Amino acid sequence: MGRTRIRRLAIVAVGLALVASSAFVGTSAARTVAGGTLVIGRTADVNTLDPQKATAFQAVQTLGLIYGTLVMLDSKLSIVPGLATSWKFSADSQTLTFNLRPKVKFQNGAPFTSADVAASLNRILNPATAAVARSNIAGIQSISTPSPLKVVLHLADPDVPILAALADLNTAMLSAADIQSGAFATHPNGTGPFSFSSWTPNQTLKLVRNATYWGGKPPLAGVQFRVIPDETSVVSALKANQIQMGLISDPLVARQVSGGGLKVLRQPALSYHVLMLNDRHAPLDKQYVRLAIQCAIDRKQVLDSAALGEGQVTGPITSPAYRSNPSQRPCPQPNLTKAKKFLAAAGYPNGGITLNTIVETGEYATAVAEAQSVQAQLAKIGITLNLQTLDSGTYVQRWLAADFDAAIALNGGRVDPDTMYIRYFTSTGNLNKVAGYASPKLDTLFAQGRATSDPAKRQAIYTQISKTLEGQGVWVWMFTAYDYYAISSKVQNFVPMANESLQYLRQTTLG
Repeated sequence: MGRTRIRRLAIVAVGLALVASSAFVGTSAARTVAGGTLVIGRTADVNTLDPQKATAFQAVQTLGLIYGTLVMLDSKLSIVPGLATSWKFSADSQTLTFNLRPKVKFQNGAPFTSADVAASLNRILNPATAAVARSNIAGIQSISTPSPLKVVLHLADPDVPILAALADLNTAMLSAADIQSGAFATHPNGTGPFSFSSWTPNQTLKLVRNATYWGGKPPLAGVQFRVIPDETSVVSALKANQIQMGLISDPLVARQVSGGGLKVLRQPALSYHVLMLNDRHAPLDKQYVRLAIQCAIDRKQVLDSAALGEGQVTGPITSPAYRSNPSQRPCPQPNLTKAKKFLAAAGYPNGGITLNTIVETGEYATAVAEAQSVQAQLAKIGITLNLQTLDSGTYVQRWLAADFDAAIALNGGRVDPDTMYIRYFTSTGNLNKVAGYASPKLDTLFAQGRATSDPAKRQAIYTQISKTLEGQGVWVWMFTAYDYYAISSKVQNFVPMANESLQYLRQTTLG
C-alpha cells in the first residue's frame, strides 16, 4: 500500500494443508537481551477487556498481547501457525482439522487444550455474546474435540476465508473455565506473550512478561500503556523520556519528532477512513441521496486537509490482493452538477437535508478535521452535517447501536475482503445494523467469494462487491493513511504491522 510494497496475498485454503513447526518471529538478540518496562503513550484507553467484543483499536492492540489465536499473521500478512501447529481441510472441504501446539499454558498456569478452543468458538457463535467475529466464522456448524490437542471444525460449505478469520484478535482463545465463570471480563487470562497486571481506566494499563509463553520468554519485563490527552503531549512525554514509544495518527505531529535519539516508523495501514451512512434512516434510504453525497465529496481534499496528503484515496476493499480501484466508482472526481441532479431526482432540488453525524475524539487525531472538510463540501449542495463530537467510549456505544445518520469512522482493514465486510453487508451479518445496508445480490456475491478458492475468480467477485457498494452509494470511502510509531533509540527489534497489531513487542528490547 502507498509507497511501501506489501506482498500480494491469495488465501487459497480449500483442500490444502499447511504444516510448520513454529510461528515465533524473533532474533537471537531479542532472545538474549532482557529486562525493562516499555512505556507507551497513546491518546485513548481500552474500552473492554473482552477480546471477542473489542472494536476500538486500543483494545485490539492491547488484548492482542495477552491472548493468542489458532493461526496468526506475520509481518508480511501471511498466515502462519499460532496456537495450532498445522491444519488440513478434508477432501470435500467439509471439515477443517487443527493440531494444537503441545504444552501451551494460559497465564494462570492452566493447560490450553481443544476444550478451550471449542468453548471459545462456541461463545463467538452464540448470538447472545454479540461477538464481533460471529459472521466471519458462521460457517462452522459444529466442533468436535477427538483429543486434547486436536480440534475438528465441521463446515456447512467450503469456507476459504476462515483461516484469515481465525487469525484475528476477535477470534482469540479464552479459557473454558474463564468463560464459565466470567472471570475474563475483569482479569484477562490468555496464552500471549504478556500477562495482565492492572488497569486504572483512562490512566494506565500494565502488562508483565509471560515467562511461560510458548514462543519464548519475551525480552521486555513488561509493557505499560499511558493515556495522554493529545498527540502533541505524547511527543513531549517522549522527548522528556517519560515514555519510550508514542502511537501517533496525526502526520503533522509525527513531523515534530526529530533529534534527541528519536525516530518515527511510518507504516501504511489497512484501515480506512470513511463517511458511514445509515441507509435505513430517511432520506438516506434513497439511493440518489446517497449518490449525491458521494459525488459531492472530494476525497483527495479530505486527505490533504486532514492528513497532509499522507495516504491515498481508496475504495471499499484495502486487502492487498483484492484492493478496490477508486477510478471505477460513480464519481471518481467530485462533480457538484451531478450531485445536484441526484438530489433533484430524489425529491430534494434545493437540498435542505440535515444529517446527525457522530465524530470521535481520542482514538485518532484526524477525525474532526475530516468531519469539518466533509461538512463544508456537502454544504455546497444543501446538505448540513450536524457534527456531534464524542469521546471514544460514547462514540463506540452510539456506533454499535446505529444511533446516527452518518458517522466519520476509521475502520480496520483485513487481509481478506470477506472478513472485512461479510459482518457488515450481508443480511445476517452481526454488524449489519451498524452498516445500514444489505441486499440479496450482496448476500449471493459474498457466498460465492467464501466458496471460491481460485484467486482470479475471487478477485472478480470482490470487484463486483466493491462496485455494488459504491454504485449504491452505501458509504463514502475516502482514504487510507499511515500509522506512526515515535520511538526512542532505546527501542530495538520492534516491527510495525499494516493491521496496527503490536504483536512484535514480544521480541522488542530496550537498549
